[in-house]
Amino acid sequence: MTRSAAGSGDPAPEVLQSAVVSFGLLASTMRLHLVWVLAQGECDVSGLAERVGGTLPAVSQHLAKLKLAGLVHSRREGRRQVYLVDDPDLVTVVQLMIGQLADRSARSRDARGLGA
Repeated sequence: MTRSAAGSGDPAPEVLQSAVVSFGLLASTMRLHLVWVLAQGECDVSGLAERVGGTLPAVSQHLAKLKLAGLVHSRREGRRQVYLVDDPDLVTVVQLMIGQLADRSARSRDARGLGA
């Protein structure tokens, strides 16, 4: 019998495959940065491009991939397309991972005497 990852058994193959797809999409620095920004609140393409340091076409292409995978959503607001992450689990995973890595990096800098 297969149980969820929260139980003592292994996750079902389709759950693992879904995770691989999601993590694969987040393996791009720009896409991960986009999800990080959108986890903090909705934003249009111009604002996202400015925040992540990308061109409008590149950001739009990454957003299209994230949207196709169901990781981000968009809505029209007048003439603008506004993007958002409405999956609290995805927000939690991204914030936890980046927060842990940032803490680890800070501890490493402090241990080397490079802290601020």
